Amino acid sequence: MRVGISKFVRLAVAAIATISVTASAFAAEKELIFGMLLVGPYNDHGWSQAHYEGGHYVEKKLPGSKMIYIDKVNPADRPGLTIPMVVDDLVDKGATVIVGNSDDMKDGMREAAQMHPDVQFIHISGDDALTGKASPNLSNLMGKMEYGKMMAGFVAALTTKNGKIGYLGPLINEETRRLSVAAYLGARYAWTEVLKKPESELKFKVSWIGFWFNIPGVTADPTQVSRNFFDTGYDVVLSGIDTTEATIVAEQKRKEGVDAYAVPYDYIGSCETAPKACLGVPYYNWGPDYVKIFKAIQDGSWKQSWTWSDPDWTDINNIDTSAIGFVKGAALSAENSAKLDQFIKGLGDGSINLFKGPLTYQDGKSYLKEGEVATDNQIWYLEQLLAGMEGVSK
Repeated sequence: MRVGISKFVRLAVAAIATISVTASAFAAEKELIFGMLLVGPYNDHGWSQAHYEGGHYVEKKLPGSKMIYIDKVNPADRPGLTIPMVVDDLVDKGATVIVGNSDDMKDGMREAAQMHPDVQFIHISGDDALTGKASPNLSNLMGKMEYGKMMAGFVAALTTKNGKIGYLGPLINEETRRLSVAAYLGARYAWTEVLKKPESELKFKVSWIGFWFNIPGVTADPTQVSRNFFDTGYDVVLSGIDTTEATIVAEQKRKEGVDAYAVPYDYIGSCETAPKACLGVPYYNWGPDYVKIFKAIQDGSWKQSWTWSDPDWTDINNIDTSAIGFVKGAALSAENSAKLDQFIKGLGDGSINLFKGPLTYQDGKSYLKEGEVATDNQIWYLEQLLAGMEGVSK
């Protein structure tokens, strides 16, 4: 009888131990609900869709995670709605992490973070954690799309027949200035260093529509602005906005017999909307950084940070490691594709550095002196467009 009881006790202890281990594993993978505030539609084939799919990547890779989202968080689609109001709704639904995916949300994210000190906030493209304006629960994240824009400008300059490249810009701020400048620098390098053509023969014009995407009656119509580029002799248009109007118009022009090309922006699948005109797309891959941040929040090791993520130069299109990628389009020639590969290699190993002086602002003020290499701070806070670019800086 004693043997039987002893055996029963051992079995009971083993069962309790198993339950304890299971409970510990469950605790380690405790639920993490994260809320996404998307400035545009979740399926815009651009900026917001890249974040939306980054959220789904987290759900696949991080056990216990769940995304809830609200899209079209902008004054035109949701007049009167404030960021704190939307955050309150997501927190009420269980979100303990909030991602705001637009620079325009800076003030609202700062206010909401102060109102919810127990919730972690990630603001995309802002700098409050860098400048000290952020409360302890607010961090910033951005990818170094400057490299992607250099690639976009590079293929544009290799493709244009007449040296006239248009840039479809959103609104004007530090982010959009540095991205348009990066595209110009990539184009200038291809034009002067690869094609060996005079810099004076390269025309690079920026036209701003006033917001990240079309708002009828508020912004300039990006479809019409794109048409204006092609109708006035520009044969390649680079997009800096969240949606794909430039690429669609380029394909329409090709059907009319015009030798027109475009490079969209933001989303890995953007070329699918108009493949015959698309030279390629520089895109954001938010999933890996989101997983890293959310996992740290989940296990309690999170610390406030300002993160500006590089591409993975061993494979810029690795969806598990690279924050920035470039998908080549069907319209990119094999010859120019090979030249792009060499350009990417040079960017990655540092043999090509386009933010190096001498570089001058539009008003003649020196940006970088001869031989001077820009710091991250100098690139982030770019004050104007550069000499050689057409378009307003402010």
